[in-house]
Amino acid sequence: MFTVYVIQSRKGLVYIGQTSDLQLRLERHNSGMSRYTKRDGSWHVVYSEEFHTRTEAMKRERWLKSGKGREFLKVKIAGKPIVLSDS
Repeated sequence: MFTVYVIQSRKGLVYIGQTSDLQLRLERHNSGMSRYTKRDGSWHVVYSEEFHTRTEAMKRERWLKSGKGREFLKVKIAGKPIVLSDS
């Protein structure tokens, strides 16, 4: 399974990515091993979706980074974390 995820920092910054191991990836974001997220080491998952293939996950990641995708996320992030699955 592959996960598309959205993490948010204490300062309200948002990062969108995809991975096959969300827990490990989040640890890397919080330990400064990711260039974009190393400035604020306190990231938490606010949204995620699971996919069977990396191709599907990458397609969804691209869409979430688009204007319509960002608008979608604004609505979803306004509440508590949500996890969707394609199965």
